[in-house]
Amino acid sequence: MQKIPASELIINERGAIYHINLRPEELADTVILVGDPERVEKVSKHFDKVEHQLHHREFITHTGYIGNKRLTVMSTGIGPDNIDIALNELDAVANIDFTTQTIKPNVTALNIIRLGTSGALQADIPVDSLVVSTHGLGFDNLLNYYEYQIAESDKNLIKAFMEQTQMDTSMTVPYVFPSSESLLNKFNHRFFKGITVTAPGFYGPQGRELRLKSKSRQLIDKLTHFSHNGHRITNFEMESSAIFGLGKLLGHECISINVVVANRVIQQYSKDGNAAVERLIEKALEVIV
Repeated sequence: MQKIPASELIINERGAIYHINLRPEELADTVILVGDPERVEKVSKHFDKVEHQLHHREFITHTGYIGNKRLTVMSTGIGPDNIDIALNELDAVANIDFTTQTIKPNVTALNIIRLGTSGALQADIPVDSLVVSTHGLGFDNLLNYYEYQIAESDKNLIKAFMEQTQMDTSMTVPYVFPSSESLLNKFNHRFFKGITVTAPGFYGPQGRELRLKSKSRQLIDKLTHFSHNGHRITNFEMESSAIFGLGKLLGHECISINVVVANRVIQQYSKDGNAAVERLIEKALEVIV
């Protein structure tokens, strides 16, 4: 096995990978990702036992148990650039020998579940409801920096999306990856399901205008009316496509569950976002555990 240079695989003084500050024994095979560092404790308070608590920059990690189920919950901060760090380093902790700095002969597939907040893009999806992503449709361009072969079904979805929306490719070249079928099947009628669009920002990239004008003023309308083979776009956020893409290429099972805190079509916002997030955590843990 070829040794990975120290400049590419950065290990800190306590033998943990640099950004997320984790060693292999501190990571469970089931990983819950949250954006907000303060949300880590909101998840781990449901643990019966916490084994490890780590903190470096925006990456806070708690690993412990609910019953016999070992779980890791980690914050990523906001955006696909942070997901690039989080997913690559989680995979490294699971699948690279830090002593020899070589890839392990037998790789581990992690179950990675994002719990986040999002804006609904359909009028019939009310605020405070829960949405499970069937696909992550990326406007963020992150996966365009990696080599991969696109599946025919995903190629057809992107083709239909570009034809229907006439997306400006000077801003983005969209990509799409499906969620894990095995994880998706665990979520039933209590959850809306659909395509989640991931943007590289909160304002202009999601069609919001404060003092600056967006280049895509009809974006919400275009996304709302897209349809392909029974699929529709349900929500907007900033992480899922990157998780699905990197996770798929690295051999992990990934899914994203979001609570709707805003409906962009009917322009409503949740009256109690904290309660909505707590409900998301409780309902998701019922399925995960």
